[in-house]
Amino acid sequence: MRTDGNSGRMIWLALAVYAACAWPSLGHTNGGGDYRVGPGDLLRVTVFGSPELSHEVRVSDSGFITYPLVGAVEVTGRSAAQIEAILKARFIEGGYLRDPQVLVHVAEYQSQKVSVLGHVMKPGQYTLQSASRVLDVLAAAGGVRVDEAGDEATLIRQDGTRQPLDLYALFRGDPQQNVIVKGGDTIYVAPAPKFYIYGEVRRPGVYALERGMTVSRAISAGGGLTERGSERRVIVKRKTSDGKEQHIKVRGSDVLRPDDVVFVKEGLF
Repeated sequence: MRTDGNSGRMIWLALAVYAACAWPSLGHTNGGGDYRVGPGDLLRVTVFGSPELSHEVRVSDSGFITYPLVGAVEVTGRSAAQIEAILKARFIEGGYLRDPQVLVHVAEYQSQKVSVLGHVMKPGQYTLQSASRVLDVLAAAGGVRVDEAGDEATLIRQDGTRQPLDLYALFRGDPQQNVIVKGGDTIYVAPAPKFYIYGEVRRPGVYALERGMTVSRAISAGGGLTERGSERRVIVKRKTSDGKEQHIKVRGSDVLRPDDVVFVKEGLF
């Protein structure tokens, strides 16, 4: 997405503001809600009125914790609230406490990671905290690369299923694009499609193709016409589905497609 167009600038600003304001607050979540505990997570268990039973425990590779008086408890795939209920029931069943008040807090998130690849500022793996969504994860990765990223991404689930994401709609608040991301998922931000422009323009070359980009805007991206160029004498070279090349006479309002080659001819005087 190029920042010299209004759409590219608005998209960049939307994510930049979100990255600066929203992501740091996620570090203070309490691990409740939809977050599912997994191996490596550190749980802080508080039993009110019984400080001797309050401890921090690490979830084992097999998905269990071992807790005083209670023994082994399988916690993988369970929320903090569910683990609280299990521990409370065990204390009561064992006759140790009559009506214990138990709070489970995820002190360290280690098990649920998502990969962010492609045209983002900081590709890599990120640890999910509570119910993280696509915007949360992209913001953690520093946002998209403004001059390189396209308007599309793909969410690849752990089971291999793929969900296309419309970044243009996402950054404008479409909740259907801002889905919950789960451990093992991957987000891939695709590069922007390109177009080529040469002939009577001031800066011929390869440029990112913005959504809905017209021939006139493409000429503007190429620095505008030279003294001899004419917007009424523009040809687009376009590949067909069978690989053949078409030469199409176009107007300034016509919309370009990915990999179009725009040739601006001299005007007739």
